[in-house]
Amino acid sequence: MNVQIEESWKRQLEGEFGKEYFARLTGAVRAEYMAGTCYPPGRLIFNAFNLCPFDRVKVVIIGQDPYHEPGQAHGLSFSVQDGIAFPPSLQNIFKEIQDDLGTPVPQSGNLTRWAEQGVLLLNATLTVRAHQANSHATLGWQTFTDAAIRALAGGREHLVYMLWGGFARSKSYMIDRQKNLVLESVHPSPLSANRGGWFGQHQFSRCNAYLEQQGIEPIQW
Repeated sequence: MNVQIEESWKRQLEGEFGKEYFARLTGAVRAEYMAGTCYPPGRLIFNAFNLCPFDRVKVVIIGQDPYHEPGQAHGLSFSVQDGIAFPPSLQNIFKEIQDDLGTPVPQSGNLTRWAEQGVLLLNATLTVRAHQANSHATLGWQTFTDAAIRALAGGREHLVYMLWGGFARSKSYMIDRQKNLVLESVHPSPLSANRGGWFGQHQFSRCNAYLEQQGIEPIQW
């Protein structure tokens, strides 16, 4: 599967790799990938970490699990590969950015450009079985990704955490609000966003204003 994780994250999370749960997790993931189609491709499971080293993280956006249809998932929450139609949540993200910042909707839903600027696009569960949302949610990934959030909480400050929807907001207990900015809202999916609480929140301009106040280069959303 050629699964590798970036060196700075490897150091931060090295304590997890020897734990019993991680051995069970990796065994279960290998079995799932051998038994049928899973996403993202094995080499991209840790893509969020590989594109955004620990010391370069500025913003954390937490998703639930990868897209589960062909060609979509590539290891970054909410992101799809080039040439793939925007899923509804991503459409709403781009619409809010356009309304908030006045920037045009991009041609591609590939958010690698965000990750390379310091946006950790972290799914709580890093893999999924084709056509079956949340099918790997019980394998143990959340123990691992919670450890990554705790590593950031303990080793970094002046980060912006964007917590969209009840699931992401449930992670807020790990974050020190005195040392970081936490922006919470409903999920950008149409079911939630259209009820109110997503559009007009100005999260992206608020994020950049906070970063600039800390002397940190803002994100080109």
